Amino acid sequence: MSTISHCRVKLPNSGANLDMLVDCLGRGGCADALIGTGTPDCIAFDFTRAARSAFDAVLSALSDIKKVIPDATLIEAAPDFVGLTDMAAS
Repeated sequence: MSTISHCRVKLPNSGANLDMLVDCLGRGGCADALIGTGTPDCIAFDFTRAARSAFDAVLSALSDIKKVIPDATLIEAAPDFVGLTDMAAS
């Protein structure tokens, strides 16, 4: 089952090269994420992750982020319980 999860982390180093960091994240297990760097000192992620549950998808995504940015501070993490099919039905 694929689940969409959202998370945002605060970077430990405000002078980090974001292009290089995004590339490292993609190679480090976050290739299934849209990555946003528009907020200073933060990175936002929208993952489409195969997992048994939304909770497992969020945990897996956070694990992959921490592999690349071990000192990142989690600001927000949440599964997206509403899918496109649900929105079309309303």
